[in-house]
Amino acid sequence: MANPGGGTVCNGKLHNHKKQSNGLQGRNCTKNGIVKEAQQNGKTHFSDKLIVESFEEAPLHVMVFTYMGYGIGTLFGYLRDFLRNWGIEKCNAAVERKEQRDFVPLYQDFENFYTRNLYMRIRDNWNRPICSAPGPLFDVMERVSDDYNWTFRFTGRVIKDVINMGSYNFLGLAAKYDESMRTIKDVLEVYGTGVSSTRHEMGTLDKHKELEDLVAKFLNVEAAMVFGMGFATNSMNIPALVGKGCLILSDELNHTSLVLGARLSGATIRIFKHNNTQSLEKLLRDAVIYGQPRTRRAWKKILILVEGVYSMEGSIVHLPQIIALKKKYKAYLYMDEAHSIGAVGPTGRGVTEFFGLDPHEVDVLMGTFTKSFGAAGGYIAGRKDLVDYLRVHSHSAVYASSMSPPIAEQIIRSLKHLMGLDGTTQGLQRVRQLAKNTRYFRQRLQEMGFIIYGNENASVVPLLLYMPGKVAAFARHMLEKKIGVVVVGFPATPLAEARARFCVSAAHTREMLDTVLEALHEMGDLLQLKYSRHKKSARPELYDETSFELED
Repeated sequence: MANPGGGTVCNGKLHNHKKQSNGLQGRNCTKNGIVKEAQQNGKTHFSDKLIVESFEEAPLHVMVFTYMGYGIGTLFGYLRDFLRNWGIEKCNAAVERKEQRDFVPLYQDFENFYTRNLYMRIRDNWNRPICSAPGPLFDVMERVSDDYNWTFRFTGRVIKDVINMGSYNFLGLAAKYDESMRTIKDVLEVYGTGVSSTRHEMGTLDKHKELEDLVAKFLNVEAAMVFGMGFATNSMNIPALVGKGCLILSDELNHTSLVLGARLSGATIRIFKHNNTQSLEKLLRDAVIYGQPRTRRAWKKILILVEGVYSMEGSIVHLPQIIALKKKYKAYLYMDEAHSIGAVGPTGRGVTEFFGLDPHEVDVLMGTFTKSFGAAGGYIAGRKDLVDYLRVHSHSAVYASSMSPPIAEQIIRSLKHLMGLDGTTQGLQRVRQLAKNTRYFRQRLQEMGFIIYGNENASVVPLLLYMPGKVAAFARHMLEKKIGVVVVGFPATPLAEARARFCVSAAHTREMLDTVLEALHEMGDLLQLKYSRHKKSARPELYDETSFELED
């Protein structure tokens, strides 16, 4: 994790509740965590943005009981496998059919064992089907299982008006149809639902060009290119940028799409500790000094892969320090802003705006339209020669079908709304309301005594549950209270760091958040989830609410 010893990172320095060292406090960090190289001649190229991040360590007894829970579950798993093999256990769903016993296994033994005996016990907490738009309230289809979660059947009952705390609907734009979406309906009637071609053939529409120009204008860069799938924007474009003889330095908590893109590229991959500039600089220094293995030739390119907001940790990349390092060592920087574009910064322009940096300082700006914009797809933005190169060499441009026209129109409408080009300030109000809701929700959770991870400005709020049994109980009880939450455990997180991941939205009212917080307060007492040893007695006034009021 970012700070395994626990504590709070403030301006790149670790303020621990116990004395512990951390890579963020390395010898190259000076005032406000700024690398010395960036302060030559007494000048800095970015604002002294206050960074407050918390990664509190769990009490020892919590970790002991967490590992005991997994240990007991594993023992009972072996016992159940024994009973299955001898035909004693009645549920035969986990028993391999006789005609398949000579087949080559599809999964490794541990993965198979974990799925059968641990995951299946709590499988009902994932993949719940909804039957409405994913707004602040949504409807969930009730389902039950008669064979210990191996299969499900619908009861026909719909759980109405569940508070949605799991969707990435940061700006509240993924809502029901209203009059402002009439343009999308018009585009659907003119263009249809799909393009049925690639961008290289007959799949480039005027709507795609309009969207790309608007994205470039919004990000204040030279050019942009859009793609039909956010995951493929990373996995299919990174191989076009680097290859054999190149070096990729990747944050250890990067998204799977970045990891897959790096592996497909054929480049050498080295991992640095999460948000740890000292770890990154060591890898950069070694790469420059020693070059490629065996031959010692210089690397063709060195590409640093980071995310703007890390979706499992709620942390924000320490961008000023990383930019200073990439300049110092002549590397390139690729930043995935899937969870930060539209949701971070005074006007929603992402992490570069949050830190007051020039977007041209980042070589490759990537983002998706699936979160803040209530649509689908992704973009790559930056210099014009970069975008022109990708138009020719990107697998997503050559082989993938183009973005659906109605989706492109939804993104155009959302961007214009956010930029004020629709003649209102409602888009900006959404960004500011999201900031208010995020800080309010995080501060209240800290007051209650929960351990939460991440940056105070990140709308992704991980609440640590730790024990596998509590993960299932938490999700089930919250749904009973008509609150939809996402719970995450191993292997998506470290074994002993299972959590609930809340996504705050601008569409959440204060009453909705208070309802959720009241339920969490009850659940925290019922399941004994208030592990924090540093409970806040009073809420600090981190922002002036009057500053968020805008005139129409």
